[in-house]
Amino acid sequence: MTNYADFKAAVEGISGGKNTVLLDKFGNPSVVVPIAKMTYKDVGAGDDTVLPAFKIDGVEKPYFCLGKYHDTLVNGVPCSLPMQTPAVNVSFDEAVSQSRSKGEGWTLATNAMYAAIQLWCLANDFQPRGNNNYGCDHAHAWEKGIPATYGSDGKVNLTLTGSGPVSWCHNNDLSGICDLNGNAWEWAAGLRIVDGEIQIIQHNDAALATADLSASSTLWKAITADGSLVAPGTSGTIKLDWRNSKITLVTDALTGKSDTGRGTGFTSLATTLSTVPQILYGIGMYPKNPGGDYGGDDMYMINSGERIPIRGGGWNSASSAGVSEAHLGNVRGNRNGGVGRRSAFVGSLEEG
Repeated sequence: MTNYADFKAAVEGISGGKNTVLLDKFGNPSVVVPIAKMTYKDVGAGDDTVLPAFKIDGVEKPYFCLGKYHDTLVNGVPCSLPMQTPAVNVSFDEAVSQSRSKGEGWTLATNAMYAAIQLWCLANDFQPRGNNNYGCDHAHAWEKGIPATYGSDGKVNLTLTGSGPVSWCHNNDLSGICDLNGNAWEWAAGLRIVDGEIQIIQHNDAALATADLSASSTLWKAITADGSLVAPGTSGTIKLDWRNSKITLVTDALTGKSDTGRGTGFTSLATTLSTVPQILYGIGMYPKNPGGDYGGDDMYMINSGERIPIRGGGWNSASSAGVSEAHLGNVRGNRNGGVGRRSAFVGSLEEG
């Protein structure tokens, strides 16, 4: 067998067939975790409609494959590999371009994918931990990853991909997706807020190589109170406002618009809507079960201008980090040493 075949066989054997290895067009391997199709009903969040992550270009998909690890760079190409330093200092548009450069079916992980994992974790009563306190978990200090980088204060910043315990995997098993809580923040495609208005690219179409994710793209749609998708700026669309010291979902004009960032615990998000449309659960913008265990995760937003989400938290995010953590405060050109990315694959496993 070739080295690739050996690596693939080892990964599939160790994970009990729950992980596999795909080659991109450059011949680089990436370890991915196939996630089987789920409906809102499957995760206790609504009816039999498929979650947004599993519908692309109008067609329901039996699975998507999420990178098991934060991306690292191999000759400038993002790859999902164990025991590597996460690649950071990348803007949103660069992250999209680099992931798409891997070839047909490859994409930057989308917000819809993160939301599907978030709902799976809640339904399965497990919130993964991670490097959210300088190399360890804030509430379980004995859980540590292997240091990859250090700050000027000598504290651990990034840890090597997948170097933490199984509780740092989304399913509390070696077969799970690693480091979704802390370590490096991850850009997420297909969702943004513009002056507070929640806008999405429908379903998981942001994963298409042809999808225009630019600021001026006509693919962006706002959401009405009944869950319908409409043109941005339409009257009565759902927005994030700051009211009564909380991030609040509203459909009227903003009263708390600000260039200053503000955060609220995910389970403490408020709303003026009489009924929250299930699509907000499907894109991770509102908790289906406010009394559930979301691991103390936060939502953060600046409701002025265009803001692109980063998800998961960083090495110093403490209790606010986790699979439900959504930070909507960055412009698409932002880059720093705490923000990275994760690639995904939406093609056929037989072709990957």
